[in-house]
Amino acid sequence: MNNIFVGIDVAKDTVEVAERPGGEHKAFINNDEGLEAMVKWIISLSPALVVLEATGGYEMNAARMLAAKNVPLAVVNPRQVRDFAKATGKLAKTDAIDALIIARFGEAVRPEPRILKDEETQRLDALVTRRRQLIEMYIAENNRLALAPAWTRQEIKEHIDWLKHALSKTNNDISRFLKSSTIWQEKENILRSMKCVGPVTASTLIAELPELGLLTGKQVAALVGVAPLNWDSGLFRGKRCVWGGRASIRAALYMSTLTGIRHNPVLKEFYQRLRASGKLHKVAMTACMRKLLVILNAMIKTKTCWQAP
Repeated sequence: MNNIFVGIDVAKDTVEVAERPGGEHKAFINNDEGLEAMVKWIISLSPALVVLEATGGYEMNAARMLAAKNVPLAVVNPRQVRDFAKATGKLAKTDAIDALIIARFGEAVRPEPRILKDEETQRLDALVTRRRQLIEMYIAENNRLALAPAWTRQEIKEHIDWLKHALSKTNNDISRFLKSSTIWQEKENILRSMKCVGPVTASTLIAELPELGLLTGKQVAALVGVAPLNWDSGLFRGKRCVWGGRASIRAALYMSTLTGIRHNPVLKEFYQRLRASGKLHKVAMTACMRKLLVILNAMIKTKTCWQAP
């Protein structure tokens, strides 16, 4: 394998590709024919790593086609690449420049290739995301109804009824989709054997965290964004804090943890011990979320249902 790193900048209509260290650059049309040509060229390079920015979904077709050919692939946060560009003094921004910066980022930082969701998991992810959107709209409309003038209240009520129906249908679709796969069904049964994990948390973890059970506890906690990070400089010792990660998974874990610290003996004892030692509720909750995630990760890895101590 050559020591070549490829950066891809995906826009709605075009795909800019650059390689390092040679600096060769090509542009392709963002359609099936253009992406096939792009994949063929990239494969001819035998790259050590291909890096794409997450660009709101435009990158997914390119990522899927590359993953299907077993090309080592990392999809990274655009903020990381822009911060890297600023650090190297590259302030100009065009698609061609961005592709080269992404390639240079891959060469310097070497982000770890991540597991790409297969088509079925992407469909489940879309349903889980849609459920989250419907819930947000339902809450917003209910809040509006309380203050709405009489002449708009009926329309809001009708929309709330529609949202209830759509949410029910989406929940049924998710349930059927999970049951259509024996692997997903097994994962759901394992996750829900811990009583504080409900259908929403289970489906969210299956759809949005395919790495669950494949990484160490520390790695999966860092990936989700519940691992404490140091904030020190010289003699200064700052508070440990968390940031980044996957917010939708943290939201689902938070709700399960709220139930867990009341009814799960392990989480309840852990939370009470942290509070007794002076930890704030938020800090203790984050620690319990991390503990819950690490336990679930181990359960999926060993294919073992929860057994209360």
